[in-house]
Amino acid sequence: MKNGRTLAPEVRRHGAGGHVVGDTVVVTDTTPHARPAPAATGTHDPRTGTARPSAGRRYRRAVAVLTLVVAAWTVVWAAVTPMFRSPDEQNHVNSVLRIAYGGGWPPPGDAYFSPAIAQAVDEAGYPADLPGRWRHREDARQFVDVVPVPREDRTRLDAGNALGDATSGTEVDQMTQHPPLYYALGAGVLHATGLTDARWDQVTLALRLLDALLLALVVPLAAESARRATGSPSAGLVAGAFPLLLPQLGHVMGAVNNDALVVLACAAATYLAVRVVTGDLRWRVAVAIGVVLGLGMLTKVMLAFAVPMVVAAYALARGRRWPGRLGRLAVAGGVTLVVGGWWWVRNVVTLGAVQPVGRPRELSILATVPDADVPSIIAGRLAQSFFGNLSWLEVHVAGAWVVWGTVALAAAALVALVLPGARRTAVVVLLTPAALAAGVAYNAWDFHSETGRLVAIQGRYVFGGVVALATAVAIAAWQLARRSDRRLARGVPVVVTLALAAAVGGLLWAFDAFYRGPGETFGDAVDRWLAWSPLPEPALVALLAVAAAVLLGGLVVGLLWPRRLAASSIDPAPGTLPPAVPGAPKDAR
Repeated sequence: MKNGRTLAPEVRRHGAGGHVVGDTVVVTDTTPHARPAPAATGTHDPRTGTARPSAGRRYRRAVAVLTLVVAAWTVVWAAVTPMFRSPDEQNHVNSVLRIAYGGGWPPPGDAYFSPAIAQAVDEAGYPADLPGRWRHREDARQFVDVVPVPREDRTRLDAGNALGDATSGTEVDQMTQHPPLYYALGAGVLHATGLTDARWDQVTLALRLLDALLLALVVPLAAESARRATGSPSAGLVAGAFPLLLPQLGHVMGAVNNDALVVLACAAATYLAVRVVTGDLRWRVAVAIGVVLGLGMLTKVMLAFAVPMVVAAYALARGRRWPGRLGRLAVAGGVTLVVGGWWWVRNVVTLGAVQPVGRPRELSILATVPDADVPSIIAGRLAQSFFGNLSWLEVHVAGAWVVWGTVALAAAALVALVLPGARRTAVVVLLTPAALAAGVAYNAWDFHSETGRLVAIQGRYVFGGVVALATAVAIAAWQLARRSDRRLARGVPVVVTLALAAAVGGLLWAFDAFYRGPGETFGDAVDRWLAWSPLPEPALVALLAVAAAVLLGGLVVGLLWPRRLAASSIDPAPGTLPPAVPGAPKDAR
């Protein structure tokens, strides 16, 4: 007793907005944060006297398996795709080598291909039409007719051939129109693995594996974004499996492309924006958003299209008055500018353009397009190349898959926006893919208004919104399951099975399109792949075996999820309320 008040035996702080009295947590913060997941110590079952693994632990294990599945899937894409058969891949490899060998980052238009990469392009059989090209050209060189250079005879990199300049007799590499962060990361990987003086195909494969890792890191961010928005671990698994549904994503992320770091940065920004809109208004979250956006902007200008999402997240968040939210938004913006936004400000000041042109386009090789056809062509090309336009966009997935995929995504977005439960989050996250698609369309339209031609309509530019789309799809699934985690859990086996079927089906389609010539057998295609691959046959067999085992493990996890979720908790006693779903926001509508 002190001054007429009774003191609790022990009072200590317990995070933001709460304290502990004895062993009881007293929550005093009314900000709509998501509830933290329970400790992964298991749940005691009084009926058996044993401890059951917690739902949180089972969920984390399932997400880890899905992460490995996406990694394995992308690694197979990296092994299957012929070298330099992804947009600008030779440019990206060349730019990594420039930094790895101390060539710096020249102004746009002043960077050149190295003699080694020029030789590598020829050894890769480029250009030559792939068997699965959307339209056969009788007068063009065919990839199936090119004789692969034996692995031991392929060009090796060294200080004498890894850098190019105006005297090399090589073409301009336009990639210095972008910032150098991705290329510096790739150069670091080559130095760390001792591959700076390896064969060009080994270097390319190593950089492809880097991109596969960057995509795999997107999976837990997608899963946690969906779980945070809905409070449903099952929704998290739906979001985690979503990347497997997009063959083009696996193809581009299984090649060397700076889009891989863009996708990861946008994924992290999306996750942080979901935290904000569901009530996490801590200063450190604002700083983290600024760091993520800034690093992304040191990779590509695409991260600027995530800014509306962040603004909307703070505008729609509850729990603080406008001055507090604006202050945090200002911090996020300031950190973004300091970390990476300065690059683009510098471009405007010194070069007179946000993104300067690295190499002028050859308009003579582009067909003119009538004004009336522009909207439909932009929409069609964007959708087609989002789902499946392999290589340099000349291998097309069947149009029916594009139509149904587009309809399904649009329907899921509509459900997420209309049905109650997580509408605020849906509005916020969908701004990123919408802004990216609108930016691509505007750029193409603007170029057409000046030249009469259409360029740069590629669905991969929207892949920065893949976690946003995964979150929206998961929200829609949760809403259609009447916001019940247990009901949605019954659908997880279906979603995971369909995602794995799409993943394997996309790879088989691509393999056939890359290697199987007219009238040839599947065995002929395998022999051609083995001859072109940078890896010997035993290594490829081992890679496929491991990937198959991982994908099978993902299928098992998906099929068993409803049973494991049910086994993770004990039915509440009659007349009592069930426990709160881990991670459920107090009000995310």
